[in-house]
Amino acid sequence: MGKKLVLATRKSPLALAQAELVAAYLLGKTGDECEFLKVVTTGDRQAEWSLEAKGGKGLFTLELESALLRGEADMAVHSAKDLPGEAAPGLATVGYLPREDPRDILVVRTGAGSPKTVATGSPRRRRQASLLFTDLAFVEIRGNVDTRLRKIADRHIADATILAAAGLKRLGIASWPGVEFRTLDLESMVPAVGQGAIAVQCRASDVGRFEGSLDAATARTVGLERAVQLALGGGCNTALGAHATAGALYLYHEAVGVVSLPIGEAELSSPGDAAARILGQLGLL
Repeated sequence: MGKKLVLATRKSPLALAQAELVAAYLLGKTGDECEFLKVVTTGDRQAEWSLEAKGGKGLFTLELESALLRGEADMAVHSAKDLPGEAAPGLATVGYLPREDPRDILVVRTGAGSPKTVATGSPRRRRQASLLFTDLAFVEIRGNVDTRLRKIADRHIADATILAAAGLKRLGIASWPGVEFRTLDLESMVPAVGQGAIAVQCRASDVGRFEGSLDAATARTVGLERAVQLALGGGCNTALGAHATAGALYLYHEAVGVVSLPIGEAELSSPGDAAARILGQLGLL
């Protein structure tokens, strides 16, 4: 039996579930078996930090990228929405798994009705939630998915929080005692760039080794979203939502609100040019 691929991953339950999905996908596609290098990132260690205040991009990826650069791992597994807009020198995102449901879920404490307080550290979610509900107040929330659910259901830190549908599904959570799950459609809450996609990163010198083994359709849509993010300079401190499908680009920006634009092959094939053109037409560039 050949040498196993080493996948660098965070230690959280969701990160490990995602790494398992990557390992299973690679085994089915290429026959490569994988083992995990479990890493604690700055974002994991500093559980009380405000991601908005500290700058969330990179807090959950830097240590994984360092393991790649040191040769301790062959690939790193990330939630695509955690990746900074520009690749670290010497590294490349080689591809993505097929994307899971990209939508957000409003998690409301049972009996709360229309929420008056929402726990989220995401500027994107705060701004869009304010368009859905009047007179909202916001509080910060950190922790793994189950921790956040308990904070709403048991500790009542707020009437509601907002979680990614993909994360809940990957953890096998379809319901939770004391809360109700309400799916938010793309026109109500535009997802974060890359939301629902698992990104696989490798050293730039190894791209040829792994290229073509991951999902091309997800790479094309996430590619356009990341081009929009890069053009706008978006990060965790920016209230930006962007989600592309084969036929439409959903965009949230505070200057234009929520917009849905038709796209096609041309936009997905030339994401940089398409992002510049679309954002220019909207007056954002």
